[in-house]
Amino acid sequence: MAKQRKADLLLVMVTAFWGGSYYLTDLCLTEMDPMCLNAFRFLSAFLLLSVIFFKNVRKINRITLKYSLWVGLALAGCYIFYGYAVTRTSLSNAGFICALPVVFTPILDFLIRRTKPKRKLIFSLLLCTVGLALMTLNEQFRPRSGDILSLGVALCYSIDLLLTEEAVRQPEVDPLALGVCQLGVVGVITLAISFAIETPSLPQTPTTWGAALFLGIFCSGIAFVIQSVQQQYTTASHVGLIFTLEPVFSAIVAFLLAGEVLLPRGYLGAALMLLSLVLMEVDWPRKKTE
Repeated sequence: MAKQRKADLLLVMVTAFWGGSYYLTDLCLTEMDPMCLNAFRFLSAFLLLSVIFFKNVRKINRITLKYSLWVGLALAGCYIFYGYAVTRTSLSNAGFICALPVVFTPILDFLIRRTKPKRKLIFSLLLCTVGLALMTLNEQFRPRSGDILSLGVALCYSIDLLLTEEAVRQPEVDPLALGVCQLGVVGVITLAISFAIETPSLPQTPTTWGAALFLGIFCSGIAFVIQSVQQQYTTASHVGLIFTLEPVFSAIVAFLLAGEVLLPRGYLGAALMLLSLVLMEVDWPRKKTE
């Protein structure tokens, strides 16, 4: 029990890192272009983890490398959408909408593998849809462009989760090497895009340097290590429930550091979306029949 409690607390810390990353990303984008920032973040995380887990990366086999490329492509799509979404909507909206893989993943699983959805999935989707509408639609019933891009983040990350699940089922795949190498794939892809459509540059001020390094080292590198190591000591339900706290942390950070305040309907929508995420992850006890 002590190991599970420790694992849960460390995963809460990871979730807090990811929740704060929306504000830090928005801060960095005042000096860096989106793809340049992604490249900086993921390449710094890849270099750090490659040094720490040098033995795993050095011994990577062809099958692990193949899955790393596929998973990395999906994750790259996620962060390409993310890089542009953050500047085109509120930080709170981005945080809540980007947390929707917990709902999208079972839908894709049904479409691809024909896994029949449970009733709680359908109910969660209804709650989530209402909450999403309350948060994102304006008086003309039109979402912001950043809200739509944030949906792209959630969809790509759902694909990433399914591909990762398929990869780690293969006995030849080293999950740790897979996770490290996928960061490198994202870094290389976003760096190539940055050279093609942007003017790559390093951070210009100490504040941006600190934010960019925190995104790379803590929100990507250390967060990955904690997740991969500690998840074995807790349950999948605990992990899923803990990760639903990410949008809550993003809204808190946005309020405290950016002074971001939503309309009352926005907070109601956020509450409904959070409730839908929790319902998706909690296994409710069934009443036994004699």
